[in-house]
Amino acid sequence: MTNSASAGHTVGYARVSTKRQNLDRQLDTLARLGAEKVFTDKVTGRTMDRPEWARCREYLRPGDTLAVDALDRLGRSALEVIETIDELTKAGIAIVDGGGRRLDTSDPMGRALVSIMAVLAEMEVELKAERAAAAREAAAARGKHTGRPKKLDTSEAVRARELRAQGLSATEVGKALGVSRATVYRYLGQEEVPVS
Repeated sequence: MTNSASAGHTVGYARVSTKRQNLDRQLDTLARLGAEKVFTDKVTGRTMDRPEWARCREYLRPGDTLAVDALDRLGRSALEVIETIDELTKAGIAIVDGGGRRLDTSDPMGRALVSIMAVLAEMEVELKAERAAAAREAAAARGKHTGRPKKLDTSEAVRARELRAQGLSATEVGKALGVSRATVYRYLGQEEVPVS
């Protein structure tokens, strides 16, 4: 579907960094901002490979408005965010953030404001990563598990060892406990995985 310059569509773009993260909050914001079409990626902003962003950019036409929940959705760094906003502005595409603020680099004041906002967004991403790392370290120091939930609890891990000691293959143990063969090997602490 091709949109025309006169239509002035509002197009949304949302991104989360991992497959486990949820896009709902961003999608709610984009709906509130009036996005008629939304492109979403579930990839880290630290990678260049954002296929839906490429499709979104190709879809946008002069007169359209790009809606994003936050500036850090547009790039991996403050510089990339500023360059993206500058490129979109020059192409006649307006940009609004989750607060409904129009972002534009067409004059010195706009460039200064976007630069400040982009630096603050980048800083917030870095602070979140630092806080998450500190929380993981604190939990580990207290002997608490962090990250993904364990596939097997302690009693199931003991049962896996018992079944393996009885001669069952890792595949058979996995079937009995409802986990993969790789999970069984991980819990048994075996490095090599037989070809069988």
